[in-house]
Amino acid sequence: MNTLFKKSLLVTFVALMGIGFSSGCREKKDTIAIIYVRDAANDLVSGAQVVLYGQSTTGQPANVALYDTTVTNLVGEARFNFNDVYQLGQAGVAVLNIEASKDGEDGQGIIKIEQEVTSQETVFIQ
Repeated sequence: MNTLFKKSLLVTFVALMGIGFSSGCREKKDTIAIIYVRDAANDLVSGAQVVLYGQSTTGQPANVALYDTTVTNLVGEARFNFNDVYQLGQAGVAVLNIEASKDGEDGQGIIKIEQEVTSQETVFIQ
């Protein structure tokens, strides 16, 4: 009977460990930001430079923690990946300034990056 008790205790322990590991670990989904750049005629602009950056909210000069830049593709889309910035359990990711420019025209905006989704914003350059 003692052996039966030990076996059932072992089986219960292994089952609980399996449940704990399977429910406690989940794969992180992508955290993406897409910026669409449009001109004054509302046409998508390819080849525009897009910069995303954070800004200090204390009024004091500070190092910018987030700064990334890319160029829009053929359909006027700039894609940024924030998988390295977002950690599971974190509430929110960032609110970033947007600057877009091409051929002397520029535009600004703000985007709120949400965790594990694709956040989108449109910036108009003039």
